Amino acid sequence: MTDFIPHIGVDESGKGDFFGPLVIAGVLTDEKTGAYFTELGMKDSKKLSDKKILSYAQEIKKHAPHSVIAISNGRYNELYSNIKNLNKLLAWGHARAIENILEKNTCEYALSDQFGDPSLIQNALMKNGRNIRLEQMVRAESDIAVAAASILARAAFVQKMEAMENTYGVKFPKGCANQVKTAASEFIVKYGKDRLKEVCKTHFKTYKEV
Repeated sequence: MTDFIPHIGVDESGKGDFFGPLVIAGVLTDEKTGAYFTELGMKDSKKLSDKKILSYAQEIKKHAPHSVIAISNGRYNELYSNIKNLNKLLAWGHARAIENILEKNTCEYALSDQFGDPSLIQNALMKNGRNIRLEQMVRAESDIAVAAASILARAAFVQKMEAMENTYGVKFPKGCANQVKTAASEFIVKYGKDRLKEVCKTHFKTYKEV
């Protein structure tokens, strides 16, 4: 880990899932925590089991400054109808995660996965984040801070999905494959179509289809 620059990694989970929240997380990693997380075997959450993700999330929370923003479906749909652009909504969430960490920590560099125009996050930053150097990178999850952020975001997503299933008594599949429509139909039978927006992202074409 030569010349490791302390930095905030930011990533999200739930963007491509019809059901469940959008979760954005940020993790501030320095040379010591970066080496520790790498040694534990942390990597992009897409390559890890949910069980591993939940156990890694505990370690990250113990050892590194972090921020997790979970946008529930009700709030997400409200924000989306105002902003009408997923990249702008993501930028808003990424900026909030960075800002939250900067409230109590000093850091000059942040890295996120590539989406939309990089200036979107920069424009969404407020006074705490104005001076941070912000970079977007394709496959940024190869960076340990972004990998840690992806783990925190996914862990929160998994926990929120479980809580939703307990609340509504419906099994909510991840992603947006065919079984998602089956679950949506089951939900409508149980609660009526007006309440579907409490548990899903209404701008997905699946919403119109069911």
